[in-house]
Amino acid sequence: MPPRKPSPVGAHVPVAGGWLKALAYAEEIGAGAVQVFVSNPRGWAQSPGDPAKDEEFRGRCEDAGVPLFVHSPYLVNFGSPTEATLRKSVDAVAHSLARGAAIGARGVVVHAGSCVAGAHRDDAMLQLREHLLPLLEGDGPDLLIEPTAGGGQALCSTVQELGPYFEVLDDHERLGVCLDTCHAFAAGHDLAAPGGMKKTLDALVRAVGRGRLRLVHANDSKDPLGSLRDRHESIGAGRIGKDPFVELFRHPATRNVPVVVETPGDATGHRADIDLLRSLRDA
Repeated sequence: MPPRKPSPVGAHVPVAGGWLKALAYAEEIGAGAVQVFVSNPRGWAQSPGDPAKDEEFRGRCEDAGVPLFVHSPYLVNFGSPTEATLRKSVDAVAHSLARGAAIGARGVVVHAGSCVAGAHRDDAMLQLREHLLPLLEGDGPDLLIEPTAGGGQALCSTVQELGPYFEVLDDHERLGVCLDTCHAFAAGHDLAAPGGMKKTLDALVRAVGRGRLRLVHANDSKDPLGSLRDRHESIGAGRIGKDPFVELFRHPATRNVPVVVETPGDATGHRADIDLLRSLRDA
């Protein structure tokens, strides 16, 4: 097992205005890890990127020792019964993986998706296998499955559901997990209870094995346990509270795993969340 290093703590950073502005924002908030979008997060439009600027961004992140991640568009859903959505989902994730490789990303985060009301879950899982597995051929960033908050006909919202999700994808070596603490709480994992974070992370390891957790989205929740609502809050200001994040950093599953916040607010708020998480990490 690698030696325990402090998990780098950072944030999802805005890329409007280009990579240099994104880097300036990351520096302003003291980000030790960065997540970005490489296309429209709420649509299907794709950007080809600029090879020279991509290489500069990659080099700057590598020189600073900042691990980098890409989040795919929110509309991606490999369980959708709509052919157009499925086709666009394949294209969007392929694009995210290619752009992620160009900028040196460790992983691409993809929401686990849903089968949509009226569709059969087993059919959706077979569809997931048929269309997602080919994207994992060859080399490239890891594909990090993010369980959702549980609304609708979710294919994976609890950490236990990661087991069959990974199984249908042959437990591919490029598959990893991105755990969002707000999603987990909304889906029914009582992270706020004493030992609740440890219990959830233990269950995650039982479901998919050690080493599969490769990114954490550290977000508090505006809504109560089991709400099925994905509404993020600043660390310590929501229903989860700050103490469970001490448990998170102490768990073996988070050894050396980057942590990023997706909390509301501006640079001042993000800097405060990062500073608080670092203090809890080092407590």
